[in-house]
Amino acid sequence: MQFQIPQFIEVENKIVGPLSLKQFFFLAAAGSISFILFFFLAFWLWIIVALLLGSAAVALAFIKYNGRPLHQLVFSAAGFFWRPRLYLWQRRQKERDIILPEISVETERKNLQKFFSGIPSVKKLWQDLMTTKQPIPKREKKAERSNWGRKPNEKFELFRKLTGEKEMARRVDYR
Repeated sequence: MQFQIPQFIEVENKIVGPLSLKQFFFLAAAGSISFILFFFLAFWLWIIVALLLGSAAVALAFIKYNGRPLHQLVFSAAGFFWRPRLYLWQRRQKERDIILPEISVETERKNLQKFFSGIPSVKKLWQDLMTTKQPIPKREKKAERSNWGRKPNEKFELFRKLTGEKEMARRVDYR
């Protein structure tokens, strides 16, 4: 089965004419702010502010630096300057003394013998697996008595490959 792999996933969709949605919002925001400021500022001051807003909007909408849009770069820079930073260089480790209790060899041997005495040996387990008549718990599944002596409902289907070269049979279970 063939799958289509998406290509050019970094290219944004053009929503508003030749502009993507983000580019349109940057330009529309600058235009609307400039329109509102037209009524509050003197004409010569409005021209200066409108040129600054327009150039900033065009830069944020269209300029890319190292493959990243300028607005992402501006937000990353602002986050870097406002986020608290902690630099650690050659951090000193706190030294602690650990006092280990003394263990004699005899008590260690007794503890190990007590531990391993509760575990069955591998040889005994193997022998039980091979020779026992009693079922070992969780080793064997119980047989379903309702299907004894019956043939399962099996159906076969014939099909041809797409190339048409070989006819094959396939088992289809409808249980």
